[in-house]
Amino acid sequence: MNIAADRILGLALIGLAALAAFNASQFEVMFSYEPVGPKAFPILLSAILAGLSLVLVFRPGDNGEWPDKHVALRLLAVLAVLLVYALLFTRLGFMVTTLVAVLMLARLFAASWAKALVAGVLMSVGSYYLFTLGLGISLPTGLWLPNFN
Repeated sequence: MNIAADRILGLALIGLAALAAFNASQFEVMFSYEPVGPKAFPILLSAILAGLSLVLVFRPGDNGEWPDKHVALRLLAVLAVLLVYALLFTRLGFMVTTLVAVLMLARLFAASWAKALVAGVLMSVGSYYLFTLGLGISLPTGLWLPNFN
């Protein structure tokens, strides 16, 4: 039963990689990119994910046991935080949703409220300016603050 956990996870990740590659292949771009375009990066990541997942399927680890109830609940809470993050990302904006998500994730992993808040502020503000100023990527500011830059 120990090896089954790794193999089931590997198969699920292969399915996720296939779904991501399919979605990336459906990208329609109105103008030409040089030299590869926006499809290449997600397809490359999907191929890497599928390749590493095959390792889990064909060479599972010796200690691939299912997590106990406490760890499983914590993992489900992390999944819930990330799903809420994705749902509220454009409505509340990058900085607010990132602050709340990092705060909640830090609390899930036993950080104090003060440390979690500092981490959330540093991650949200720092990554916002890294993406917008450093990489030139436009991030949503939220419906409540449309002209923040």
